[in-house]
Amino acid sequence: MPPAGGTPTSQPRDTVVADFGVAERRSSAVIGFRNVNKDRNRSRIRRLAGAGMAVPLAAALLAGGAGTSAASPGTGPTAVVSMGDSYISGEAGRWKGNSLTNSGSRNGTDRGWVSGSTYDPAKVYGTTAGGCHRSDSAEVRSAGAIADVAVNLACSGAVSDNVFRASNGGIAYKGEAPQADQLAAVAASHNVKVIALSIGGNDLGFADIITDCALDFVLWNSYCYDDQQYGVDQKIDAVMGKVGKSVDEIRAVMRAAGYADSSYRIVLQSYPSPIPRGAENRYTQSDWSRLNTGGCPFWNRDSDWARDSLVPQIANRIKGVAAAKGAQFLDLRDMMQGREVCAKASKQVSSTVPASAKTSEWARWIDNNESQGLIQESMHPNYFGQLAAGRCLALVVAQPASSGFSCKNTAGGDQTGMFLTPAS
Repeated sequence: MPPAGGTPTSQPRDTVVADFGVAERRSSAVIGFRNVNKDRNRSRIRRLAGAGMAVPLAAALLAGGAGTSAASPGTGPTAVVSMGDSYISGEAGRWKGNSLTNSGSRNGTDRGWVSGSTYDPAKVYGTTAGGCHRSDSAEVRSAGAIADVAVNLACSGAVSDNVFRASNGGIAYKGEAPQADQLAAVAASHNVKVIALSIGGNDLGFADIITDCALDFVLWNSYCYDDQQYGVDQKIDAVMGKVGKSVDEIRAVMRAAGYADSSYRIVLQSYPSPIPRGAENRYTQSDWSRLNTGGCPFWNRDSDWARDSLVPQIANRIKGVAAAKGAQFLDLRDMMQGREVCAKASKQVSSTVPASAKTSEWARWIDNNESQGLIQESMHPNYFGQLAAGRCLALVVAQPASSGFSCKNTAGGDQTGMFLTPAS
């Protein structure tokens, strides 16, 4: 039976769930959980979020116009470098909003469309398609002319251990050296001015949180926030220790390359929420529209927890790490306010509603059947969201490096309407 009016009941988590009676499948983006047990469903839906925060790393670094000659600090082309995980690598940059249309260009949302029913994700992700997903619209590429060269070392699925130097516990990932070791090569050949870092989400198990909360909506008719909050509280101190070590590793690499700490800045950023508060969701929780149509299968109570407790908790702790390590803090918790998947203030793209940064959602919906692209893109800033994140980075770099800021959007505007407020 469908969700029951926002009052989930408890039931044994190992119960075999029979036919859900999911009504009309309005798109093949529906998650088809039928006649299967929890473990099978868990592994299936884990793919949707696991790709978001726990996918393979791949391919070599992407650099725009990279110079190859050796340089010392203060010489060579200037560079802005991004490091970390999927929220800065450019995951979901293929998509300009979400559309229920599965054919052709999907109403203009699919930037990987070639012609007919032919799609090429490499048009957006280059050689990292299906892996790191370093998109052409990634934050560091969308920030504009803040440096001569934009170098993207970040990768979907990266954890802190993939940032550390190999000599200090770093782990290679998908055939690439740890990101700090890759940074050493960039620092030797460029005049690095800005290093933007997004890390910690995978260490904290963000993918598992998304997975379990979706399962609790689709399968178990129960809330996830209480169990998940306990898990976060148990992990977060250790995770923030690793986030701090990531900053230390970057400092060590730059000092070894001859850079003074004051000659460049590290921008340590938090995560935006891809889903809105319950009251701001345009689909009711009492039927299957959040699942079948919106691609946001979460209860109001769990949505409120994610938006107003989890995301702020992570942001506040990252802010503390930035202050302790002398990094600039960029708070993105409100970056997609009103632009989240299923938000009332935004619209899906259709034959009558064109893709637009002013009206479309800025995050990728959950497409568990992979009828459109890969599951790993779910719950990440899409093309429009990445343009906004790039604008945020440009704005914060224009401010004194000792100041922390929150970046927010202007209702009804595009990425040019992003603005900063002092981080609270």
